[in-house]
This record gives sequence, structure tokens and C-alpha cells, in this order.
Amino acid sequence: MELKIQDLSVSVANKEIIKHFNLDIKPGEIHVLMGPNGVGKSTICKALMKSPGYDITNGKIFFDRIDMTHLDTAEISKLGLYYISQNPPAIEGVTNAEMLRLALSNKTGEKINIFAFNKKCNEICAKIDLPKSFLHRAINDGMSGGERKKNELLHLWVLEPKVILLDEIDSGLDVDALKTVAQSIMEYYEEKKPSILLITHHTKLLNIIHPHQVHIMKEGCIIKSGDESLAQSIEKNGFQNQFVTKELGENKDEE
Repeated sequence: MELKIQDLSVSVANKEIIKHFNLDIKPGEIHVLMGPNGVGKSTICKALMKSPGYDITNGKIFFDRIDMTHLDTAEISKLGLYYISQNPPAIEGVTNAEMLRLALSNKTGEKINIFAFNKKCNEICAKIDLPKSFLHRAINDGMSGGERKKNELLHLWVLEPKVILLDEIDSGLDVDALKTVAQSIMEYYEEKKPSILLITHHTKLLNIIHPHQVHIMKEGCIIKSGDESLAQSIEKNGFQNQFVTKELGENKDEE
């Protein structure tokens, strides 16, 4: 499904963080968003999912030609968007199995077949190296950073979203967990062909998750786009070199 963001501006606590942001992720495309801390990368994801306190002040968001600019989080999730944050929150008193059964029932409008549901969840746990006992644990409660990310992958595989927002999913992962998470995402991509927006500071993930486009953000908007080689250039030379190149180009145009 296509995700189109047009001229989006977002404020947090009355401070404008995102300024006239534009991005078009076509069906089945993987896009990477990079940039220094504080430029608004995470704000984009939170605004798309309507997190409290992230106020859209301008622009439109379209999902498969549906204007979702003013939909709430539940409606957006039901359309097929799924968000994994840097630090997925713990929810005490609600188990993974309970939440997933309820979410599936709301999504499909049908009663869940418990036998089929349990069989699928057990198969997914084996695939992502997550203990089956986690199905009956409170969501992310008492879990390490790596376990939380795998737990979110369990949700991903069960709910089968059409657009995935990954906000520094590599944060807090050791080498083995990073490989497991990245390979699972690519396996899901190959099977379901979702659209993906991936936020990262490093290129390790991109050794497994190969993007169609890479974008650099500065001061709340995209200033440069390219292919995977742009990410490699950032890894080698840093962001500042990209900013200087952009500014020189702007000055030349003005002359």
C-alpha cells in the first residue's frame, strides 16, 4: 500500500518540529530516514500514529488514497499501519495472547479460532527465537531490550500490517539479536511485500534490509535523497558533509 505524506508540519508542546515534510513510499518500497539526533525522525512516526502531544498543524497523510490525517490511532492501526518504537513500552496486566486475540478480532470482525491462533503464535515464536512462554506474559513487562524487539516482531507476524514504521529497531540489540530481528523483517517483507519506513543512525541493518531510497533530514524536513550508497557515504563521512553539499547547491542556485 502507498503511504504519501504531503507538506506535513508537526508541533510538540507548541514548538514546530516537522516543517513541510514530503515523502512518498510506494507499495512494496523500503525507505530509510537518517539524520542527527533532534531533527524530527521519530516525530514523523509518532505523528503518523497519532501519539498524544504530536499535533499536525499542516499537510495531509494518505494511505492507499485514504486521507488518514484526522483518523485516530485505532483507525490507523486497523487500516494496516504498524509501529515499532526505539523502546517499546511495557503494559502490565495484559498478556501478548490476550492483546493479539482482541486486535485480530477487531481487525477481521470474526471470532478467533483459538487452536489455529495458538499454532500460528507458537510457529512464530520458534521462527524469531522467542520463548513460547512469552505469549502468556504481560506485554514487554520485565523484558530486555532485545526481548522487547522480538516481542514486537511476534505482534508484527500475527497482525500482518501493510505498512511498517521501524524507529531505530537496532537500538539496544547485540549482534545476534540484530541479525535475528533484521532477517525476520526481511522474511516478512519477502512474504507479504509491505511498505517500510526505517529510521536508523547506522548501516549495519542495511547489510540485511536493503532500501529502495535513503533520505537525510535536517531541521524537520528532507534535504537529500538517494540510493543505498548515500547511507554508506554518511557512515564514512558523517552528516555534516551532506549538509554542506546541500547548502553549496542552494547558494549556487541563488546566484
